[in-house]
Amino acid sequence: MLLTGNLKSLLPQALRRIIRCNRLSISNTSGMAEGYKQANVVILHKSLADDFEKFCHANKGPLPLLYRSKPGDWKCPSLSSDSDIRTDCLQYRLYEYGVCTGSLKSLKQYAEQLKDMVTFYLGCSFSFEKALQNAGIPVRNVEQKCNVSMYKTAVPCYSISTFCCNLVVTMRPIPANKLEATVLATSELEESHGAPVHMGNPGLLGIQDLSKPDYGDPVHLHPGDIPVFWACGVTGVEAIISCRSPLAFTHFPGCMFVTDLKNDDITVRSSREVPQVHCISQNPLHYSIVSAEAAQKIKTLESLIGIDPGDRGIIHLHRQDELLKSCLSISHARSVLITTGFPTHFTYEPPEENDGPPGAFAIAAMLQALEKDVAIVTDQRAMNLNRKIMEEAVQLGILKIPIPLLSYQKESTDSALMFLCENGNCGRPRFDHLIAIERAGMAADGNYYNARKVNIKHLVDPIDELFLAAKTIPGVTTTGVGDGGNELGMGKVKDAVKKYIKNGDVIACDVEADFTIVAGVSNWGGYAIACALYILSTCEIHDRFLRKAVGFPQFSKKMVWLSALPSVTKEEKFLKTLLQHGVRSGKTASLEMEVDGLPFYNTHSLMIEKLLQEAQQ
Repeated sequence: MLLTGNLKSLLPQALRRIIRCNRLSISNTSGMAEGYKQANVVILHKSLADDFEKFCHANKGPLPLLYRSKPGDWKCPSLSSDSDIRTDCLQYRLYEYGVCTGSLKSLKQYAEQLKDMVTFYLGCSFSFEKALQNAGIPVRNVEQKCNVSMYKTAVPCYSISTFCCNLVVTMRPIPANKLEATVLATSELEESHGAPVHMGNPGLLGIQDLSKPDYGDPVHLHPGDIPVFWACGVTGVEAIISCRSPLAFTHFPGCMFVTDLKNDDITVRSSREVPQVHCISQNPLHYSIVSAEAAQKIKTLESLIGIDPGDRGIIHLHRQDELLKSCLSISHARSVLITTGFPTHFTYEPPEENDGPPGAFAIAAMLQALEKDVAIVTDQRAMNLNRKIMEEAVQLGILKIPIPLLSYQKESTDSALMFLCENGNCGRPRFDHLIAIERAGMAADGNYYNARKVNIKHLVDPIDELFLAAKTIPGVTTTGVGDGGNELGMGKVKDAVKKYIKNGDVIACDVEADFTIVAGVSNWGGYAIACALYILSTCEIHDRFLRKAVGFPQFSKKMVWLSALPSVTKEEKFLKTLLQHGVRSGKTASLEMEVDGLPFYNTHSLMIEKLLQEAQQ
């Protein structure tokens, strides 16, 4: 049935009175009593009430608790002056031992059982729809005069006792150019679920078909719309099902309890805490959220590492915000594969240079601290060398434990897919993100060149193929870190390399990464990635988005993250280890070079200190 303007503008008390008298034949309360908070309702036996309250506090995103009644009390004085929970929802659901056994217009026939039951009133996303409209953002379910779409996800809530279920979300189609305004409009309305928990491809939440919601109605996307998902109070319904209580009641999804509370009790955040939205993947489409303060810190890191100690022209290779977007993508990753190794000293054994491994291990250390799976892939001929270096990195405290060390050889046309995915199945990738740091990259002619145009192909395994294959695997993103344009991943800036870098027309890497981080020294890029991941981990806005607003913040692990950051002492020890194994500097006359009047090595140490200062302030 159509919602009328009168219903939209009715005061909550009048609306509840009409509902109580059963005079409405509409299907949901979306758009009613605009500007007032609406509530999900869960009614269960008093013996379960304490555990359910703990479950709500552990999952505040989907279950923001507005009020808990006493047993047998069907009023909620802090939410409404004149209400009766037995009659003031459009429709209710009855659950017996976890099974929905019926829908009801009133609960009065259960008056005796309700004496031993407790009512929970939980925030609802209908409450923020007016705020969206006030910000000029269309609310498609209101436009289409239907209930909002609600979906079960594959995201587990934090379990308490018998309450164990997955998150339920609502979906609203939002124009792509309105995403940041949408986050801004809802982020402060925490009692109405706050900011979105996902933006983009529904498959990343385990939702297979938007046209088939588990609750509510299908809401159609307009051209240019992005599916945006909020935590939903119907998660409470799933919790009731999971606990298999002999008797429980909930509102019928979409038929909320309308309170007398207005949505104007908003605490304005400082400009530093304002959320920003960034696209981190096109296939599948995926956006992330970060605070303006954290984003600015990471941009500062990017600026710091962008100096050009050799005056080689790398300033022309820079792409703005690549460090931020790369690290947002890595932050969402479950498993990361790192590669490094540039055999520039082709007449020596080993031929590797010492730019690359320190940065790679700094990234790996932070990923370990963040409890992500991480592995390194390197040349087969360098396996023993890298194994020894890794053992010493653990002894030095740079790594907590050794990480898997892999090699790659092309044996067939599908070798790269078989390496990256289980049984070559693109739907089951082993890694979500690939990082190349100071790794020799394949040029347009299929060869690999050092800065002097010397072909070193005979020393390089075809790890580039993994980055090329990654482009065909949905959900796998890549980062390339380099300082000269001939490194793996620098294909994204190859035109600039050919134009501005000496010998660039020959040495330019032809293989692109999704994100290209250009640094004066590649190790600096690795240290910046580690520092940026630390910044993101300590950002409340990003942390909430990562965990989909369920469970608790992870800030108790901050000391573990701090200890994983790179340092001058760690790098000095690591460089000595590399030297003991015959790994030399790869930068021309690096010991004699000066930057801003300082010897190059002093500048190197100062760079690490500046990165750490920015990350920790």
